[in-house]
Amino acid sequence: MAKGAAAKKAHSASKKGKRKGKAPTPERASYPRHSLDRVLRIPRAIIDQNAGRDCSEQDAAGFVGIGYGGPFRLEISSAIKFGLLDRPTTGRIAVTELARRAIRPQSPGDDTKALQEAVLKAPQVAEVYEHYRGENLPDRNFFENALEDKFGIPRDKIPDFISVFEQSLEVAKLVQRVDDRARIIDVTESVPGSDEQQRLRRISKDVKVASGDSCFVMMPFVEPIGAYYEKIYAPAIRKAGLEPVRADTEIFGTGKIIDQIWSGINAARVLVAELTTRNPNVFYELGLAHALQKPVVLVAGTEDDVPFDLRHIRVIYYDMRDPFWGQKLLDKVSENILSALKNPEEAILPRGLSQRGSE
Repeated sequence: MAKGAAAKKAHSASKKGKRKGKAPTPERASYPRHSLDRVLRIPRAIIDQNAGRDCSEQDAAGFVGIGYGGPFRLEISSAIKFGLLDRPTTGRIAVTELARRAIRPQSPGDDTKALQEAVLKAPQVAEVYEHYRGENLPDRNFFENALEDKFGIPRDKIPDFISVFEQSLEVAKLVQRVDDRARIIDVTESVPGSDEQQRLRRISKDVKVASGDSCFVMMPFVEPIGAYYEKIYAPAIRKAGLEPVRADTEIFGTGKIIDQIWSGINAARVLVAELTTRNPNVFYELGLAHALQKPVVLVAGTEDDVPFDLRHIRVIYYDMRDPFWGQKLLDKVSENILSALKNPEEAILPRGLSQRGSE
């Protein structure tokens, strides 16, 4: 009996040990498996053929004109993730008000705004959009790495995710082509469903900011850009929990300005560079920051303001024709500062990049 009990105990301990050593379950992809334009066909068919009333999933398949089975149920799941359908009861689906606005708009632009809201509801699609809004999407290999490392998209699902992401943003008019690059349009101030405080909390998780940590701003002093410091950059930096510093006599006082600049750059945890107008002093300071391998948040009004060698790293673009441009820029700079503290490698010029760009 004693031997049997001991053996049983040892077997139990062995099983526990195996459970402890078990590899962690890989993160599952939660994004919609179909693009926004594809899943619109379900609520559209329900509106057209059933007067928009809720119906069974089987009836919905009939309205669309396809067979009912696993693929159609997955498409329903995608539509629910975009906020276009919901489930009033088990086995039944209903068209949401958001879908009605997208399909039967009552005022100009209402359909586009509804589609943009749908993008902001979709798991992982919304997170990736918010991360890159106001920026060009990175080169494909960098984008794929970011999707896996930052957003938890399984490596084997990345091509599928990119297809869903790009098609959905196209139909929602959230992307524009600038030369050969895709720039993500920022609509967060004008479209409901975007929570800036929630984004900041998510980005700032695990970011440690100590009292006295500074962010050095490299920018022209002349108007109108010089005024952006007090109106946009300093508030954005404080919002991220750092102390803003700018290289002018008001801050540094007397002494050799280059020594003060070097000191400010060297002491800063992160920097912001306003590249608009291609100011030579800003580029000089930026060169010092890159030589020190400091993370820098780049900002520009146009693609032409950004040297070719820097276009492969993250740049925030703003459009002064947008009535919300100032607040959007403030929010985005604050987020990118925290992101640079969390992942410095995405805001540091890779060694050798300038040589590659000049070949």
